[in-house]
Amino acid sequence: MGSTPIIRIPTCDSSKIILFLSTVFEIFSLNLLFSEYLGEDGECFVHPVIRKVALQVVNDPTMTTSYLPPLGLSEFTRSATELALGKGSPAIVQNRTGGVQTLGGIGAIRVGAELLKHWYNEGGSRPWVVYVPSSPRYPNQYNGITNNAIKDIHSYPYWDPERRCLAFEEMLQFLESVPEQSIIVLYTSAHCPTGADPTLDQWKQIADVMMRHRLFPFFLLPSQGLCSGDPNEDAASLRYFVSVGFELICAQSFSQNFGLYNERVGNLILVLKDSPTFLSVQSQAEKVVQTLWFRPPCWGARLVTIILNNPALVVEKEGLRAIAERTMLMREMLKEKLRMLSIPGSWDHLSQQSGLYCCTGLRDDEVEFLVRRQHVYLPSSGNINISTLNHQIVDYVAETMYLAVTKEDLLHKPSTIHL
Repeated sequence: MGSTPIIRIPTCDSSKIILFLSTVFEIFSLNLLFSEYLGEDGECFVHPVIRKVALQVVNDPTMTTSYLPPLGLSEFTRSATELALGKGSPAIVQNRTGGVQTLGGIGAIRVGAELLKHWYNEGGSRPWVVYVPSSPRYPNQYNGITNNAIKDIHSYPYWDPERRCLAFEEMLQFLESVPEQSIIVLYTSAHCPTGADPTLDQWKQIADVMMRHRLFPFFLLPSQGLCSGDPNEDAASLRYFVSVGFELICAQSFSQNFGLYNERVGNLILVLKDSPTFLSVQSQAEKVVQTLWFRPPCWGARLVTIILNNPALVVEKEGLRAIAERTMLMREMLKEKLRMLSIPGSWDHLSQQSGLYCCTGLRDDEVEFLVRRQHVYLPSSGNINISTLNHQIVDYVAETMYLAVTKEDLLHKPSTIHL
């Protein structure tokens, strides 16, 4: 075969990780890296209500496979926006908000970044800056922003690795010093990957600082309902910002809370000062969508729409509560197992976090010990998906963490795990 002009292409880091894990998983190992919610059986969980509604849709004689409009299924974006903001939200009542259907949360971030890049602070006296949380990050977490030719991206204090908690005072002090009209990326709840969220009182203090300095909120809403089990409680911070008059955008995802990972169901919520401004920005969002994916897929959005608009399907809310309670139980169990092993230090932070993700507080060398010696795989930051734990393996994970921290030999102690 002749020479090719496509040469010297390096293998990206994420591909190297996948190739590495595909070989090591052939031996006994535990993978705590998953981004999906896993059930007690260790498999990706599918909500029973999703199966039920999917069968209904398949057998619906009125179902078509026609293209959706570029902005998506209007019933979906309306219902999704109401879920996030609340049906009585002043922005909804005043017709100055709405949504754009996107390819998952990352797609919503990308469309939002495009709008900001071209239209935010147009003709302003100074260039604006984007600030993201400084905590450990998952791969591709902010690619929708960084791949968008927005170069001026910085971080603000969020996670304190020494105290193993939210660095709230440092965060507030930093926000007091950033340039006016900067864009601040905020997790509404279920911060990824630390699981540490501000309290509602702390959110009010953050909003006060941002309002005084004219900072623009870019909210991320990745798993509404999975923190507390109550979608309203998990969206309280976003709703407060809207209630006090902020203009903002919010990238909303239905991958985790509805289990629709491979359907890529997302919604970009736009909250503007008045209806004409909203319609103008929405029209620009439609233009962006047509250059990225032309038209969004329908299947997952249709399932979400039916569930959100059918009061009889309250089982979905109960399903979210059951998931939230199970993740809380796994946190408590891991903390208790570590306490019983007399591991040095305080591990109370494990049960003070919420959502799918958990910042263990393990150091780099301790994580390396888990990966190389115990075949327990997690990122160097020490963050894990708490749903990867279950009653069968939580003892083993606690024992290996004890080994990593103390470097003591537990071989003389009987293991409590039975695989």
